[in-house]
Amino acid sequence: MRQVIGLTRREILDPRCCVPPALPVGAERAAEEAQTFRALGDETRVQIVRLLAEQTEPLCACHIEAAFRLSQPTISHHLKVLRDAGLVTSERRGVWIYYALHRERFRALRDFVRAVDRPIEEGRKADVPVP
Repeated sequence: MRQVIGLTRREILDPRCCVPPALPVGAERAAEEAQTFRALGDETRVQIVRLLAEQTEPLCACHIEAAFRLSQPTISHHLKVLRDAGLVTSERRGVWIYYALHRERFRALRDFVRAVDRPIEEGRKADVPVP
């Protein structure tokens, strides 16, 4: 068995050696956060989010489409990805759909970043350097 820092893998995994840390979030929440980051992993979707962030009222899909040099189906796809991730809300008004940021979802994203960026003194454990 391979030795790591003087211990075998079996010794490291032995609960008498050390107690493994609990995961800070459950699988469902981690999946939601991953979906959020996947949705923001495209430059067009980031631009759409920034565009919507500047608005005080929901914005018509036709105005979103006009802001880009992309086809209507492509913009619709990007809006669907953002909507499925819970980052935007939509409301039908006649034949048009109006979009707005789901700001509460962005507050959750802000909380995620704060948790990751929290200084060690505030409770985050230090990363253990591997020799």
